[in-house]
Amino acid sequence: MPVQVKRLLIAFAVFIALFLVARHFLRPATFGEYGHYRGAALKENEDRPIKYVNMNETCITCHDSIAAVRDSSVHKSINCQTCHGPGYKHVDDPQKTNIVKEHAREFCGRCHSKNPARAKVIKQIDMNEHNKEDECISCHNSHNPVLW
Repeated sequence: MPVQVKRLLIAFAVFIALFLVARHFLRPATFGEYGHYRGAALKENEDRPIKYVNMNETCITCHDSIAAVRDSSVHKSINCQTCHGPGYKHVDDPQKTNIVKEHAREFCGRCHSKNPARAKVIKQIDMNEHNKEDECISCHNSHNPVLW
């Protein structure tokens, strides 16, 4: 066997040995407990506080009139928390100050600004041309966004 092949095999053997030693010390103890996954992560995720609430059981309990309007609109498939943010603080202390109320053009433009790559199901407008002096909420109800 040529000497350069022997050196190459020794280099590979050293690399593999270093990899196995590093893997032994760096791999978490519960890795592989549930397949290619760290088993302790389940408990860690379970212990995190819940920030999003179940819209159907929580938001609609107090806001049934808004839910009725939204349910008959094009926004019926959008969860309340998509626009209003996580609802856990509002549920614990139901004030208007702890729920996001976005009416800025940029906020609506996240979904509705003209974008050729976006699905045509979403109504798209040219944010630079369409009623650029006013906020969207001045003409549209965000729960049922047809013209008032």
